Amino acid sequence: MDTQDGNSSDLMLLASNTIRCLALDAVQKANSGHPGMPMGAADMAVVLWLKFLKHNPGDPLWLDRDRFILSAGHGSMLLYSLLHLSGYDISLNQIKQFRQWESITPGHPEYGQTPGVETTTGPLGQGFANGVGMALAERHLAEVFNQTDFPLVDHYTYALVSDGDLMEGISSEAASIAGYLGLGKLIYLYDCNRITIEGTTDLTFNKEDVLLRFKAHGWDTHEIDGHNPKQVEQALVSARKNQAQPSLILAHTHIGYGSPNFADTAKSHGSPLGPEEIRLVKKNLGFDENIDFHVPEEVYSLFAKSIEKSKKEGEQWLELFGKYKRHFPDKAKLWQEYHRMPDPELLSKIIVDFDPSKPIATRGASGECLQKLSEAIPNLIGGSADLAPSTKTLINNAGVISGKNFKGKNIHFGIREHAMGAVMNGISVHGGVIPYGGTFLVFSDYMRPSIRLAALMKLHVIYVFTHDSIFVGEDGPTHQPVEHLAALRCIPELTVIRPADASETWEAWKVALTRKGPTALILTRQKLPVLERSEVNRASGLASGAYIVCGGEAPADILLLASGSEVSLAIRARKILLEKGIKTRVISFPSWEIFNEQKQEYKKHVLPDDIPARLAIEAGRSMGWEKYLGSLGETHGIERFGSSAPGNILAEKYGFTPGSIVTHVEKMLS
Repeated sequence: MDTQDGNSSDLMLLASNTIRCLALDAVQKANSGHPGMPMGAADMAVVLWLKFLKHNPGDPLWLDRDRFILSAGHGSMLLYSLLHLSGYDISLNQIKQFRQWESITPGHPEYGQTPGVETTTGPLGQGFANGVGMALAERHLAEVFNQTDFPLVDHYTYALVSDGDLMEGISSEAASIAGYLGLGKLIYLYDCNRITIEGTTDLTFNKEDVLLRFKAHGWDTHEIDGHNPKQVEQALVSARKNQAQPSLILAHTHIGYGSPNFADTAKSHGSPLGPEEIRLVKKNLGFDENIDFHVPEEVYSLFAKSIEKSKKEGEQWLELFGKYKRHFPDKAKLWQEYHRMPDPELLSKIIVDFDPSKPIATRGASGECLQKLSEAIPNLIGGSADLAPSTKTLINNAGVISGKNFKGKNIHFGIREHAMGAVMNGISVHGGVIPYGGTFLVFSDYMRPSIRLAALMKLHVIYVFTHDSIFVGEDGPTHQPVEHLAALRCIPELTVIRPADASETWEAWKVALTRKGPTALILTRQKLPVLERSEVNRASGLASGAYIVCGGEAPADILLLASGSEVSLAIRARKILLEKGIKTRVISFPSWEIFNEQKQEYKKHVLPDDIPARLAIEAGRSMGWEKYLGSLGETHGIERFGSSAPGNILAEKYGFTPGSIVTHVEKMLS
């Protein structure tokens, strides 16, 4: 990296002012948006992109590119302007379509929607934590693949974060993780403009010493004038030299910089400045007041030089990888394996047997599956929010990722569920690694914003949620999930799987590893019987979302639909019902999302129209089951919080016994 690249300060300022004017014009045309942050942060962003960022607009997914995250995603016009000027496939016409239907310049940056956008941001703090995951992935891959004279993985993760990002609690959780791990290639520019929607940060954020806080987290810190390019450059140079600590560069800036009337005010934060003020700003910045969306040719030329340099770096990396393949063919093959989805055929050859005579909790079965999968899938890494002994998420003999060992496969996230979810997102979106993370199902609430963003981005992450019902028992309602299954099922693009036994748990893991998008495995604390299997009702039916477990060979008076631990309960109830002359069929229904994808013919096979009497049995809120029950169906669920008592007592009191199910069925059919 050559910091003396000949770019004059006048040209740099012209580039910054161009970004300011593009942001003003785009927000005004859309009649909505956030012009103030792009105007205030433009100077330091230009320095970063022109003098430091290693990227290739011709190959936006180049594996060894630096990552840039706009954690303050409301300032998206800053990023879109930078991407346009840098030669990404974002035309000036797309800039003009800011925030409009089907444009690739949405209100907040969206991963997969816009070339060059590394992660979806906007919910403050998420991008901050995503960056920690990206930096962790970089270090892990570097440890696994780099050889002497072959730095295959050698890039930085940068982010622009805001006052709002640092107010959100997730930033403290993630900063603590990053500091502990010593992620030295993680560098954040803190756009400290001291303005939020309601006014100045004096309202809520003026007592905290941010630099001292980050020092306490183990970060290297700097304080600069964000409008002084030389100070920005010097701080970035210093931060890059410190490979032992992540760096926070606190840059004092003026929101709405260049606006005579609205600089340093909340007015410039989240609304158009208006035609008259825009004319004044352009005059103030030396731009033609009557021309909108103007980019001087000198600015395109300035960025073109940077683009050419980045393209050469990309070409050099390809040459390096070619030599790497010749010198280390096994490592190169492994590299390719790391960067593709697991092979379903490979997984089908793995043998995981469970003794039918020995009941086992699905969390325990999941732990056994994980050991086998770790041997077959080397880039599967993860951990838990300090609950590995309970969630069974520790990979044996695989090492723990730490500041001294990034080759391990186990991550101690600490009691930081929210950051765990966002760090997993960062690991996944970085590429090359499949992350999983475990906690109790009830604590999925703590990480819901990160889960939602994983679903929005369709990221390949796996959640291991254990202790899945009131049958947690004595810990009581604070630890007994009741509404959580329904809440997770509400999230579009999230696959929720609640296996009925150990055999289904294995099938669930196979689906999670080969399915696009995030998957939540919902597992029991209590032991469950391993269901008897035949060629007809094999657990592989889980891959269809729902299947007939028993009673499919004969006509039926009623269908019992159940998931998880309630499947074996339904089977026990069926035996009693058969003795009473009531023909009953049991359907294991582990995943609504997967079942919804099946062809209509299969759906009719599992839920035939000629059996309208249906009872859904699940130890949680019943909302949503009506879709599968028809006009005569009913639910047997829990519509209130749990209680502190042994699990068997709770089963009796809440009506989850064979006798209770039988009584419910008899009332339905009477």
